[in-house]
Amino acid sequence: MKIEAAANLPELKAIIQKSKRFDLIFSILGFLALLLAVMTFVVLFAQMAITGWERISPEFFTNFPSRRAGSAGILSALVGSILVMLVTAFAAIPLGVGAGIYLEEYAPKNLLTDIIEINVTNLAGVPSIVYGLLALGVFVYGFGLGQSILTAGLTLALLILPIIIVATRESIRAIPQHIREAAYGMGATKWQVVKDHIVPYSLSGILTGIIIGLSRAIGETAPIITIGALTFIAFLPPSPVGAEFPWINFEWLSSGFTVMPIQMFNWTSRPDEAFQVNAAAAGFILVLLTLSMNALAIFLRYRLRKNISW
Repeated sequence: MKIEAAANLPELKAIIQKSKRFDLIFSILGFLALLLAVMTFVVLFAQMAITGWERISPEFFTNFPSRRAGSAGILSALVGSILVMLVTAFAAIPLGVGAGIYLEEYAPKNLLTDIIEINVTNLAGVPSIVYGLLALGVFVYGFGLGQSILTAGLTLALLILPIIIVATRESIRAIPQHIREAAYGMGATKWQVVKDHIVPYSLSGILTGIIIGLSRAIGETAPIITIGALTFIAFLPPSPVGAEFPWINFEWLSSGFTVMPIQMFNWTSRPDEAFQVNAAAAGFILVLLTLSMNALAIFLRYRLRKNISW
């Protein structure tokens, strides 16, 4: 046996070395692909920053859009984006997290559940324009919500709902089974296990999915155009904070609006080169907002995982 093993040793070494060469080649190709993608983004982002840097000033944030490029700003678009994302977050986060918890912890494993799971996963890859057409028929014409902030927020909530559901389920699946078994062994109920153990331990992944979904929604254009967002608006929606009790105003939900991507689309369609500079400046700010949201997701994941000990 020892003689046979010794005879096969050179052949085994050759196989191992061949596998290592393939691993090295694949690692190099993967690194080059990643480097190409990163460098493409860096070059485009740097070009946009260089082009639009001259327009970034306090007045650019506080001025309304104008027919004169030098005095145009993003105030209405920025406020509109914030209000739309506020509606999106309030609609999508509770529904998405709740649906993910139900499908993973409570839903019976049968054919209906399997169909729902497959459809939720597939909906995450549906083009955003489809959600815009759906919202146009359901929210604008069906429910009569009109071309409002509420319609835009609900449309984007539908868009990111599958992302939040999938992220919630994957985060819950990552929790070791012995956590559940230990809680049940101490006499905890199903709800207590979910509330006190499953959700807190999976919170980092859930928050990451939420923020990534919101960062996608803030840059969407197609569904917002479909439901009739304004391309030029020189006023702000009513304030959400009222002057009288209960100090909450809901009139802004039915107000006309525009958002950052729509404002950029409006400027890039103008023949004047100065408006192209404005679009580059607005794009630079929008990318910074998106990168900041993703950085927040990474930070929250790191801090929450650091504070959890299993």
